[in-house]
Amino acid sequence: MKNAINYTIVAMDPAAHLFEVTLTVDRPAPEGQIFWLPAWIPGSYMIREFARNIVRIRAESKAGPVALTKVDKHTWLAAPCDGRIVLTYEVYAWDLSVRAAHLDQTHGFFNGTSVFLCVHGQENLPHVVDIRRPEGDEYKPWRVATALPELKARRYGFGTYIAQNYDELIDHPVELGTFELATFKAHGVPHDIVITGRVPNLDMARLAADLKKVCEAQIALFEPKTKRAPMDRYVFMTMAVGDGYGGLEHRASTALICSRADLPVIGQKEASDGYRTYLGLCSHEYFHTWNVKRIKPAVFAPYDLRSEGYTSLLWLFEGLTSYYDDLMLVRTGLMDEQQYFKTLAKTVNGVLRGSGRTKQSVAESSFDAWVKYYRQDENAPNAIVSYYQKGALVGLGLDLAIREQTNGRKSLDDVMRALWLRYGRDFASMEQGLAEDDAEALFEEVSGVRLKKFFDRYIRGTEDLPLDKLLAPFGVTVSDKRKDAKLGLGVRTAREGNDCKLASVHEGGAAHQAGLSAGDLLVALNGLRVTPTNLDALLSRYRAGDVVSIHAFRRDELMAFNAVLVQDDAPQVSFVSQEKPAAIVRKRAKWLYAEAA
Repeated sequence: MKNAINYTIVAMDPAAHLFEVTLTVDRPAPEGQIFWLPAWIPGSYMIREFARNIVRIRAESKAGPVALTKVDKHTWLAAPCDGRIVLTYEVYAWDLSVRAAHLDQTHGFFNGTSVFLCVHGQENLPHVVDIRRPEGDEYKPWRVATALPELKARRYGFGTYIAQNYDELIDHPVELGTFELATFKAHGVPHDIVITGRVPNLDMARLAADLKKVCEAQIALFEPKTKRAPMDRYVFMTMAVGDGYGGLEHRASTALICSRADLPVIGQKEASDGYRTYLGLCSHEYFHTWNVKRIKPAVFAPYDLRSEGYTSLLWLFEGLTSYYDDLMLVRTGLMDEQQYFKTLAKTVNGVLRGSGRTKQSVAESSFDAWVKYYRQDENAPNAIVSYYQKGALVGLGLDLAIREQTNGRKSLDDVMRALWLRYGRDFASMEQGLAEDDAEALFEEVSGVRLKKFFDRYIRGTEDLPLDKLLAPFGVTVSDKRKDAKLGLGVRTAREGNDCKLASVHEGGAAHQAGLSAGDLLVALNGLRVTPTNLDALLSRYRAGDVVSIHAFRRDELMAFNAVLVQDDAPQVSFVSQEKPAAIVRKRAKWLYAEAA
């Protein structure tokens, strides 16, 4: 296509996991054309250096080969040439995640950030990509799943697709293969469900019916009057594996990975916990269609994909999304109150378990995501707090506080709609972004509630949210049964072969006090062998205050420790909702089921 940047991509050698990409630029810069590949992908805040997967690259013009000079780890400079320049390069694709690219004889998947070099200075031209079928009869059944608009291709078919600019091009992942497919409409907008991987007796009809409820509820949340979605079409694409979990949002699609056991089975009426977890993941990524893909921090408007973009607002964009993901399942009848409070308790216990929450605020966690949250080590529980998990509790706290102080007239729903209207609904607002210091003022303006103390204590500060006080007006009581806990060492263990490995040692626990460290392999407790499965049983023979001898290998050295046993200090928070009086039940229903909207 003339006056456009043109790509061709083909699964050149699935067995070697190689895509071949051809990039044609009709009018390269006369002083020499710069090309670069993103160093990170939006939604996953870590420098990933995708350019390391480019195996070979060459450039040609009508006059012959063009010299390419590597400028830095992800940038090339092509020498000046007369007329069109064509780059051809191979990309190694063996990352089975939602972030990069993966290719073998069973399927292909790629994010544009992993495979499409950017033509510097021409990012705003239309970008056309020709997705070609790999050679061989075995690939004839393959299809294409993507939310990219078709140019000269049938839907789900190989051929050419078009994006209005480079930013749009790389925001549409592509799945290739023989996938399961279902389609439904949510408030008139087509939504596709694509499942790759072997999943016997997969109930696609149930999945479509359930996701339709979630999608329609979220569309109605942001546009209660018009029920207008911000996209013309949406695609859920899932890779089903033996054991996996994750998702990454895009403007009109999401890439997901899940355990096949979590997907619904034909004939099974009861929803499993795993299926609700998968629906919650879908709900989370779909909510991002508004919150972060369109409403975004000012530092992401636009993205600079060659270096980090620091923001203290990920608690809002990821944390509040984490609050709403399961709440939307409750509002659509896919999760009941008891199941919701069980899930909430898991989140609370996860946050309270780590002493890192007393050292790092969610605002600091947001800012340090690049070097801490996405690069966690064995000391992470003692050093950081999750802006996802505590951010979700911040969302819960804000919602309950606003509802209570306005007598139900306002809620967090109103704040989310205001964010959408001001920062996401039209292109001009999307290019503006939410400034770092504007969130608190907007929350106060929309709710009419003074929230400075809340922000100081729970967002900029490290205090635990007073969930008992916040939930009490809604008829929910909070209890912590850690006083009834069994003995523990204050550790998290992992299997390493036939050994019990200390994956992390919690600050202040018995293991820490005894001098044990993460990475130690437990050998014996009072002369009895420790295995990956029997530690709790061994500890059950003792009482608090008893001293036990522990032998462990650190590296290749056998060491001995004396540990004073104490009750496990792991939080055991649970929630119970009252059934009387009726006024309290109605108040809780207005929160959980949005009956006030």
